[in-house]
Amino acid sequence: MARPADLDLAVALADRADQPADWYGIGRQPLGPLVLVVVRGDADFRLVGRGRVPAWGAGWTIPGARFVVIRADGEDPFRVLRHELAHVVLHQSVRGRVPLWFDEGYAVIAAGEYGRFERLQLNLTVARGRVPALAELSNGLRADRSTADAAYGLAGAAVAFLAERTPSRSIAPVLDRIRRGIPFDSAVLLGTGLNAGRFEEAWQRTIKRRYGMGLWLVAGGMWAAVAFLVIAAHYLRRRRDRPRRAALDVGWDVSSSDENEPERPDNA
Repeated sequence: MARPADLDLAVALADRADQPADWYGIGRQPLGPLVLVVVRGDADFRLVGRGRVPAWGAGWTIPGARFVVIRADGEDPFRVLRHELAHVVLHQSVRGRVPLWFDEGYAVIAAGEYGRFERLQLNLTVARGRVPALAELSNGLRADRSTADAAYGLAGAAVAFLAERTPSRSIAPVLDRIRRGIPFDSAVLLGTGLNAGRFEEAWQRTIKRRYGMGLWLVAGGMWAAVAFLVIAAHYLRRRRDRPRRAALDVGWDVSSSDENEPERPDNA
C-alpha cells in the first residue's frame, strides 16, 4: 500500500521482503504473507501510527499482525525494512515474550546497523560511565531522537554481549530455549550461566570499558571539547574587555564633517 508517487518504492520493498534471507541466530526463515505500507511525511506517519510510535521514526511493525510501515522520506528504506522484518522473524520464530531491549537489539544486529555502535563512541553520557539499566534502556527506546539513538546502540550491544557469553558465542542457544517455552531470564541463565542481575552488571561493565572516556577522546570528542573551550575563551575575553572598549569609545566624535562630505554638483 502506498500513494502513487511511492508505488515504485513500495514494489521494490515488497520484492526485497519476498526474497529468502538468513537471519541472525535463526537461519533461513520464510516470512510468509504480510502487509507492507509505505508512507511519506510526518502527517501520514502519525496517522498510520495513531500516536503509538515516535514522530521521528523511520518505520514500525506489529509482528503479530504482520503489519509493516516504512517511511519513504526517512532513513534508507531498505535498511529500515530489514530492521522491521527482523521483528517479524523473531516473533514468529520464538513465540515467547522477550523484553523490548532484546527485541530492538536483535533487529539492530539483524539489520547490520553497526553505525549505531560507532555513534556510541561519541556519546558523552556513555563515555562518562552513565550506562542505563536494561529496564531503563527499554524506556529510552521510546524517548526523544538523541536518547533513542543511543538506546538502540546499547540494545544492540546488549544482544551482542549476550551472544558472546554463550559457549558457542551465538545467540541461537538462547533463542532455541525461548522457542521451547523457557522464560527469557531462564533462557539467559541456562545459556550464559548468569542470572538477570549478574548479566546486567557484566554488560554494564563491558560497555563502560569499551566506550569509556579514553575512546571518546580518541574518536573525536577531544576535538569537540577543544572547540568548545576555544569558543568559551573567546566569549570570556570579549566579556572581560567590554568595559575597556567602552572607555576607549568615550570622547570619539564620529559625526560627519564638512571635509568628509562628498562634493555636490552646482545647480546653475
